Amino acid sequence: MIQFAKKLVHHRKFIVFLAFILLIPSTIGIVKTRINYDILSYLPDSLETVKGQDIMVDQFGAGAYSMIIVEDMNLHDVQKLKQKLEKVNHVDKIIWYDDIADLSVPKEMLPEKVRKVFFNKNATMMIAMFKETTSSDNTMEAVTQMRKIVGKQCFISGMSGVVTDIKNLVMQEIPIYVTIAAVLSLIVLFVTMESFAVAFLFLLSIGMAILYNLGTNIFLSDVSYLTMALTAILQLGVTMDYSIFLLHSYESNKIRFEGDKERAMAHAISNTFKSITGSSVTTVAGFAALCFMTFALGANLGIVMAKGVIIGVICCVTVLPSLILICDKLIEKTHHRSLMPDLTNASHFITKHYKTTIIVFLILLFPAIYGNNHTEIYYNIDKSLPQSLPSNVANKKLSEEFGMSNIHMVMIKNGMSQKELSNMQKEIDKVDGVEWCLGMNSVIGSSIPSDMIPSSMKEMLQSDEYEMQFICSNYKSATEKVNKQINEINDIVKKYSPGSMVIGEAPLMNDLETVTNVDLRNVNIASIAAIFVIILIVFKSISLPVILVAVIEFAICVNMAVPYYTGLSLPFVASIVIGTIQLGATVDYAILMTSRYQKERINGKKKMEAIRIAHETSMQSIITSGLSFFAATIGIAIYSNIDMISAICTLLARGAVISTVAVIFILPAMFMIFDKLICKTTLKMGHLE
Repeated sequence: MIQFAKKLVHHRKFIVFLAFILLIPSTIGIVKTRINYDILSYLPDSLETVKGQDIMVDQFGAGAYSMIIVEDMNLHDVQKLKQKLEKVNHVDKIIWYDDIADLSVPKEMLPEKVRKVFFNKNATMMIAMFKETTSSDNTMEAVTQMRKIVGKQCFISGMSGVVTDIKNLVMQEIPIYVTIAAVLSLIVLFVTMESFAVAFLFLLSIGMAILYNLGTNIFLSDVSYLTMALTAILQLGVTMDYSIFLLHSYESNKIRFEGDKERAMAHAISNTFKSITGSSVTTVAGFAALCFMTFALGANLGIVMAKGVIIGVICCVTVLPSLILICDKLIEKTHHRSLMPDLTNASHFITKHYKTTIIVFLILLFPAIYGNNHTEIYYNIDKSLPQSLPSNVANKKLSEEFGMSNIHMVMIKNGMSQKELSNMQKEIDKVDGVEWCLGMNSVIGSSIPSDMIPSSMKEMLQSDEYEMQFICSNYKSATEKVNKQINEINDIVKKYSPGSMVIGEAPLMNDLETVTNVDLRNVNIASIAAIFVIILIVFKSISLPVILVAVIEFAICVNMAVPYYTGLSLPFVASIVIGTIQLGATVDYAILMTSRYQKERINGKKKMEAIRIAHETSMQSIITSGLSFFAATIGIAIYSNIDMISAICTLLARGAVISTVAVIFILPAMFMIFDKLICKTTLKMGHLE
């Protein structure tokens, strides 16, 4: 490795030149990478609800829908508005009163159920069907154009509106996320580093790695907006350690090879590559564990972040050392005294009072585990968005004006008799929370002859294989009530027609809850197992992996218990990813201290002396790493208006602090108590006392 490092140092100007050139294709890749704003689209294709969405596109030419509420407008003007909306690109059809009967027919002649669907006091409702899926770019563009047409008297609700608002909000906020993370990270680096120029070089190198990572996402089918929003922040927080390791190694090698900075840097690259390769493997393993999720969002985030860590390592041993050598004079000019205090006395105090630490640990253990297991999780996507957004305002109007919180769709396999359809519909009407059920059978009432029903209406609700029915629910998505309702409706539908299915936003969220509950367990097991094996191989020990993982898992439980004891609920994504990310990113802190402890014990140091040396020498690096991770995430946690992003960053920021505290206080206490066991279960330590 040393010979390769010398070549890197020799060609440092070319490496920097190449690094800047590579930013061009990376930028093109970022621009051309499609961002997916619909989390529900990552559900497995094997689910019936997902298959039903595909059938709706194939059979009815409609992949998504929205409800349009119009207030204080006469019927002829509403009809004109409908005609304008139907001309919007990618709108398939608009279902309204005039599809059932001519405007000359008084609405009082309509069946009560149908009248209830379209009218309530001064408001009327239309159902817009889009040609493509909820999250397609064309559907979002259609919603945007429709909002420009409808004016202040109209409100467009539904998942397509929610996804459009997410897109607009994310596009506004992502540049601010990056700015906040960079500024706060700079402040930490100014405090902990001894040169202002080094801080900027760190950010420049990591910034390039982030752009390379984002640019190579073009080879994926798409990236989730959560992945896009979190990648830069996580990559900055996770890979900052590698840059710090390189600088510390370079500084020590400058003393060793006085006057020969190129040689010092070559040895620093060689030493750093060995140390950060082992360190980064655990982080990569943590992100790779997300790929075990059947919910494809996990793989989306996991692949991008694992790739980001690998690219970060490469840039750390190529681009950063080249920048440091080229800017050596500037680094010297901006040198200043480190503002970090001497932590020797604090380290001695902590290791001396290890018994107190263990007592505190045991006291906190049960409430931490209990809180972690009982933290409330929510699955309703629009709950994570500001209530002032157009989609949430429209959804509130829909609930107030029409008692409608959800629309389920039943895809009924053709072949049922009118009597069976009628009986099925009557049973569905009796299910708690069902406001109405609208289909061809509903439209054909005693007041309106069958031949008065326009053929266009029949085309909207019938295909060669299926008939579509709309069910209005006054229960909100992702609640126990609506999930129970969906199950009851599904049982009724299957009883009459096993090939029929219930689809829509709420059924998808019901499946989302079921899928992610299983994923949470699988991902945690996979991440713990992978990191356990890596630590076992690194330290050649059976006991050390148990101790290290236990300390970080305790920190994760404390972190996840905080929302329970403060009465907060978490978005489901946060609860799934935090365990793997916090474990993978912060177990490095424990590995750093353990490496030194093992080294000192093998070299003949007594238990207490080895632990004190390991703690004292690693404490500052651990605090710096924890602060860097905290700085990269806390600003976004405070600023973001999207609760899914804010909650994840809050957990990551708090988790970085808790893991840092756990490693500094609890890990040395574990070494004190289990030293004899560690020696007996670790290669090359069996002869020690």
